[in-house]
Amino acid sequence: MRITDEIHARLTAAFAPTVLQVVDESDQHRGHGGWREEGESHFRVVIASPAFAAMGRIDRHRAVHAALGPGLVGRIHALALEISAPASA
Repeated sequence: MRITDEIHARLTAAFAPTVLQVVDESDQHRGHGGWREEGESHFRVVIASPAFAAMGRIDRHRAVHAALGPGLVGRIHALALEISAPASA
C-alpha cells in the first residue's frame, strides 16, 4: 500500500474527518535531504474533524502522529500538518 493511502486510511479511522487531503509534495523537494527518487517522502495533510475541537494545537499534532504510528511516521521525511475543528464543532 502506498504511504499516501496509509495516511488517509489511518486518519479516517482515527478521526472521521470532515476534510482530509493528503498531498505528496516530494517532487517539490527534489535534491533536498530525505528526498527519494520513488517519491512519498514529503507530505502535506489538511484535516478537519470534530475530534479536534477540545484540543490545542500541540495536542492535535500529537494525536495525528499517534494515529499514524511510529512505523509510518518513520518512513516519512517531512510531514506538514494543517489541523482544525469544523466551525460548527
